Amino acid sequence: MNRGFKIVSKYKDHNLSLPMRATEQAAGYDFASADDIVLPSIWKLNFLKVLWALKHQQKASEADMQAAQKVLKPYLIPTGIKAYMQPNEVLIIANRSSNPLKRGLYLPNGIGVIDADYYDNDSNEGEIFVQMINFGLTDRTIKKGDRIAQGIFMPFLIADGDELNPTNKRTGGFGSSGK
Repeated sequence: MNRGFKIVSKYKDHNLSLPMRATEQAAGYDFASADDIVLPSIWKLNFLKVLWALKHQQKASEADMQAAQKVLKPYLIPTGIKAYMQPNEVLIIANRSSNPLKRGLYLPNGIGVIDADYYDNDSNEGEIFVQMINFGLTDRTIKKGDRIAQGIFMPFLIADGDELNPTNKRTGGFGSSGK
């Protein structure tokens, strides 16, 4: 087995589909939401209040700043999927081209990088989540099964002189390699 997808154990009885390519020449595998999720619009009262204050060079309260920041925080959409691949490969998670145009949905990190050692990690079994922010004017409901992103397997190169310590093992899930 070189590369592919499996359903994580907590979703084994939830009728999820494995990611698939939509056409014969498609590079990306479509990822869908594992649950119904409501993504709130960023254009909420606290955000607009702080934006107005900044525009008019006025100071916003710390409480208003924290509330506005909470509105801008990306939501993690569960896919219920994990991906296995070779050690010299990566799965890139990219936005679907229709999301910004038709739904106002963006991946705030541009792309997601799923390393080979994320698979079956101790923290979350390697479940892939998609970060999203809703820049639309109204809240957006994503239904279970809605396609939200695409995954592309790619090889990667290592720089000359890179001496990876073989004792460095991933010990956590989402965002754990940055610790």
